[in-house]
Amino acid sequence: MDSISRRSKRNGTENSDGRDGKVVVRRRPLTMTELLTSTSSTLATIMFAWSIIRQYCPHGLRQYFHSYLGKFFDYIYPSPYIRIAIYEFAGDRLSRNKAFAAVEAYLSNKLSDDARRLKAEVGESKKNFTLSMDEYERVTDEYENAEFWWTLTKIAGSTKKSTSLYPEPDRRYYQLKFHKKHRELVKESYLKHVLKEGKEIRMNRRRRKLYTNGTGNRWLPHRQSTMWSEVYFEHPANFDTIGMDPEKKQEIIEDLLTFSQSKEYYARIGKAWKRGYLLYGPPGTGKSTMIAAMANLLNYDVYDLELTAVKDNTELRKLLIETTSKSIIVIEDIDCSLELTGQRKIKKEESSKEEEKVKEKAIKEPKKEEEEVKTRVTLSGLLNFIDGIWSACGGERLIVFTTNHVEKLDPALIRRGRMDKHIELSYCSYEAFKVLAKNYLNVETHELFKEIKELITDAKMTPADVAENLMPKSRQEEADISLRRLIESLKELKRAAEEKKKRKEEKSKESSSSSSSLSSEKKG
Repeated sequence: MDSISRRSKRNGTENSDGRDGKVVVRRRPLTMTELLTSTSSTLATIMFAWSIIRQYCPHGLRQYFHSYLGKFFDYIYPSPYIRIAIYEFAGDRLSRNKAFAAVEAYLSNKLSDDARRLKAEVGESKKNFTLSMDEYERVTDEYENAEFWWTLTKIAGSTKKSTSLYPEPDRRYYQLKFHKKHRELVKESYLKHVLKEGKEIRMNRRRRKLYTNGTGNRWLPHRQSTMWSEVYFEHPANFDTIGMDPEKKQEIIEDLLTFSQSKEYYARIGKAWKRGYLLYGPPGTGKSTMIAAMANLLNYDVYDLELTAVKDNTELRKLLIETTSKSIIVIEDIDCSLELTGQRKIKKEESSKEEEKVKEKAIKEPKKEEEEVKTRVTLSGLLNFIDGIWSACGGERLIVFTTNHVEKLDPALIRRGRMDKHIELSYCSYEAFKVLAKNYLNVETHELFKEIKELITDAKMTPADVAENLMPKSRQEEADISLRRLIESLKELKRAAEEKKKRKEEKSKESSSSSSSLSSEKKG
């Protein structure tokens, strides 16, 4: 006891309670140096143990303990917040999760001024940078007086090589955190709002493409998943540059905009969200330019379908399925593409010699005939392509046919409901000429306009020919020279038309006189 007392006195920790004379030994508090030394030693031990676990403990086992550890803490300290994870690659899919891409686009417009970790990428337009949140950055969003917190995090992949000889990649995901009282709001409207807004942002930012079908991709191993080839669509045409009557132009614009904003209307009337346009008129009247202007107005992709490269109706259906929404499916010069010009029934009246020749040819070359039949698209297949059951896949699509000879097309192909709106693109009128003069010469009024108005009403000149005459041929050429060149071309075209009419009248007179002489000879 004396030895203990002596040691306590030396440490300054001996006290007496004053009642029974017992001595109470108390430990003196640690100094700051001793506390830091102890804490550092403990942290070093923990870090060493964690490094050993990360190195030798399997990745799956670590994830297993991590998940149950989180459940354990949630059980002890229940949190009023709910978390939802949206992974970049869900399950075994190799394609990127569309929901992840939509959230990424949505949050790029919600970045606050206090965000510190951002990513900058060149957009598809290659004109500016697109900013998005970097890993572990947090973005706050407000919706209907409720707050939501988004965080981009990742799960580190395994450092060991898998059976594919490549290390497992990191798994990125967006985590949505919100109070549990907003659960119904998130389920009913907020997530739908995020997906809708994100898809619209991605659609507006995307770089539009021009697609065409062909046989080239079928022999490339890395392109066998699609039957379309694409390039970026960069046609500059718009409705301001099209030379046509302003009232007719405005009517077409209103029709297109009404269609693009009528999703609920088409769903209410039980009709697929698509519309057909038939563009017809002489060559050079701007049918292809009209299609480009439609695509630029609505911000749609363009699918240029070459029917002669389609093997059969089944392949045509596959091509339709692979098209996306917000697109224009174009079949140009449909009267020249296939035998679809009203020949749905075989003519019954044929000469016996022709029948015998056809039969002999079928007997001698049966395989060749079968191959020809297999490589043809039928009118029935094309009609199903336009308004059959499969045509409802996707939605928000325009189907556009162009032709120079509308009278040759089968009535079943261009009736209302398939080709809903027929647009005639004819020869250049005076109103269309003024639009072209403003575009090409930046001239709205001129003393030569009166003479041009008199000539252009009689002469049949296409807008393409008018534009070629108005285009300056040198940098020093003024508007007067271009307008006079147009006047000369109109006069020449008018003279040619009058001469043609005169020759036609002379021929009709000669034929009538010859027929009258023959009738008189028969009477005599």
